[in-house]
Amino acid sequence: MAKKRGAASSRSQKSRKTPPKKSSWKRRLFKLLLKLTLVVLVVAGAGLVYLDAQVKAKFEGKRWALPAKVYARPLELFPGQNLSREDLKIELKGLGYQFTAQASQPGSAEWASSRARVYTRGFDFPDGPEDARKLLIEFRGDQLSAIRDASGRSLPLARLEPALIGGIYPRDNEDRDLIQLSEAPQHLVDALIAIEDRNYYNHYGVSPRGIARAMVANVKAKRFVQGGSTLTQQLIKNFYLSSERSLSRKLAEIPMAMLLDLHYSKDEILEAYLNEVYLGQEGARAIHGFGLASQYFFAQPIRELKLHQVALLAAMVKGPSYYDPRRHPQRAIQRRNLVLQVLQEQGNITAAERFKAEQQSLGVVKQQSLLKGAYPAYMDLVKRQLREEYPEEALSSEGLRVFTALDPIAQIRAERSLVEVVAKLQKRHGKPVKELEGSMVVSNPLSGEVLAVVGGRNTRYQGFNRALDALRPVGSLIKPAVYLTALEEGYTLSSIIEDEPVDVQLPNGDVWQPKNYSRSSHGLVPLHSALAHSYNQSTARLGLEVGTGKVVDMLKRLGLQRDVKAYPSMLLGSTALSPLEVAQLYQTIAGNGFQVPMRAIRMVTDSHNEELSRYPFSIMQTVAGGPVHLIQYALQEVVTEGTARSVYSRLPRELVVAGKTGTTNDQRDSWFAGFAGDRLAVVWLGLDDNKPLPLTGSSGALRVWTEFMKQSRPQPFMAERPEDIEYHWVEDATGLMSGEGCEGARQLPFIKGSEPQESSGCGDTIVSNPLELFKRWFRSE
Repeated sequence: MAKKRGAASSRSQKSRKTPPKKSSWKRRLFKLLLKLTLVVLVVAGAGLVYLDAQVKAKFEGKRWALPAKVYARPLELFPGQNLSREDLKIELKGLGYQFTAQASQPGSAEWASSRARVYTRGFDFPDGPEDARKLLIEFRGDQLSAIRDASGRSLPLARLEPALIGGIYPRDNEDRDLIQLSEAPQHLVDALIAIEDRNYYNHYGVSPRGIARAMVANVKAKRFVQGGSTLTQQLIKNFYLSSERSLSRKLAEIPMAMLLDLHYSKDEILEAYLNEVYLGQEGARAIHGFGLASQYFFAQPIRELKLHQVALLAAMVKGPSYYDPRRHPQRAIQRRNLVLQVLQEQGNITAAERFKAEQQSLGVVKQQSLLKGAYPAYMDLVKRQLREEYPEEALSSEGLRVFTALDPIAQIRAERSLVEVVAKLQKRHGKPVKELEGSMVVSNPLSGEVLAVVGGRNTRYQGFNRALDALRPVGSLIKPAVYLTALEEGYTLSSIIEDEPVDVQLPNGDVWQPKNYSRSSHGLVPLHSALAHSYNQSTARLGLEVGTGKVVDMLKRLGLQRDVKAYPSMLLGSTALSPLEVAQLYQTIAGNGFQVPMRAIRMVTDSHNEELSRYPFSIMQTVAGGPVHLIQYALQEVVTEGTARSVYSRLPRELVVAGKTGTTNDQRDSWFAGFAGDRLAVVWLGLDDNKPLPLTGSSGALRVWTEFMKQSRPQPFMAERPEDIEYHWVEDATGLMSGEGCEGARQLPFIKGSEPQESSGCGDTIVSNPLELFKRWFRSE
């Protein structure tokens, strides 16, 4: 028995120590799976929390980096203004106005023989918003004669919205104009939902039905023909993720779409989609959102688009490049018409509306016709001035609004003048000027505002800006500074100076021997005549007499910032300056000795229209009015009987203008700088390789300047007579006091007390009405 108990006990112990093998591995597997599940759930939960934070953080924060928007000046309209119907058309075309039989909605205009009816769009100006309104604008010749509102009341002043001329983009080069959902045409919303996501308002960010439908379509076609992504998924992909086709992206896209749908309303998501979607490319600039696409393709605000236009934009979502209406118009039309068909099938439009829309052309404007991006040289100046005060990050992401002084009408006239005259010169002179280049700066001499900048013959070229960066010797453009210095030093316009050869020993042992352009000397000549005919020898003698240091000081007081060496050759324009720097010098001369810093920017505001910077009109008298008045007189003589006398073969005699030609050694540079009452322009022509030209200042740059002034019809220059100025008749050949009827007598202004003390014997006369003298003097020419 003991043996049996021992055996039983042994079996019992063996049974307790060895559990069944099968139940053991199941338990371990279960535990492993349980742990893995827990890990997956924890990781998934953490991932969802992370994705949720990402979704909310970006959607509720600053969603997009908004480029600074740069605007031209608003065109102000007032009775008596020199503004033709053609000028107004240029402005309205640039603003994207539609010319219709009846101006019935904002952004449209109708025309008659002597008037135009314009329905403005209104604008949120820095000084307050202006609503859209109807204006009846009447013309008499090339002048605006009256403005009336919709009730027929006369208006003393009205203004159009400023044209958007450019932006300063973030590093990713994304550009967009933000819109609210309420601004989008209903047909656009209908078309997007109908063509991209019919179940948009019923799903939770992801549409299983849409995915299934796409899979069936792809299987039937045996290729990828249809995507199942909802608008929400498209937004997730573009806004949060990338366009990369990968499993990880897809795995993230679906939960993020559901989270977005969970937190935000359908309208909020749709509005974000309208502003995010990619719709085209212009060079490095990416066109995002329907607001910008409307301007980019139709030059119109999105609220003004018609059915066929919004159908085209909706059609392009599928493939902005493939359906680009400028490059592939037939594809674009087919896709647009498909959208119209779906809209009708969904009951959003009638058959008649569809038929009418299908008959419309694409209506896409030419890229070169858009004002935005049309003025690279001017934008270059704006950006340089902005970067002196604002960091790049603020300019490219804060949605700043920059209001400039750019005058699109003046800019177009400057470009046309330069391009047309250069083409004529090339035709006339052939190969030597085949690569002729040029640049131009136009300003308002009353305010110092830069109205136009042309950086080269290719006016849309965004590279080298010759108006700002081409430093070229200015030649005789420097001479007014020499003569102005002499007038301050006691010379008068009637002073007799010597135009004879002069030798100057230089520190390096060389001898400087300036020659006249004609290679002949003129003996004793009146000072005013030496400047009018641009004699080099007499100018050099005069400059050496008064001192080169004083001439350099005069250049500084005229507004030159650059350091200039007081070499003798400087007196004849060996100094290299840019056209913008030359414009600043003449700006002070035209402004009666008051230095007005040239400026392109009027104001900068933030995205909420709060003023950040203002660039007010600032002025400081740096040269006395008396000597400036004398030099203004002499510069008028340049254009009536001097080197620029060809001006009046193209301009009316009653248009008083003043200026100076400039030609450098071997005729490598052709310059002209001059002004009328409200326009100052500086023109340079030359070759980039600095080779000689068959052109002088008068046969090259002056022709561009004259053409610009002819088109611009500026106000005549009316010299203000300072109190210390008197006019006297003098005998021109001797500079002695004379009488009005005496032979060789000429009226000249003098600073009181500086007039000649000796008489020619024919008597002298003091005249107190200088304006009348000016008129008589011009009639005598």
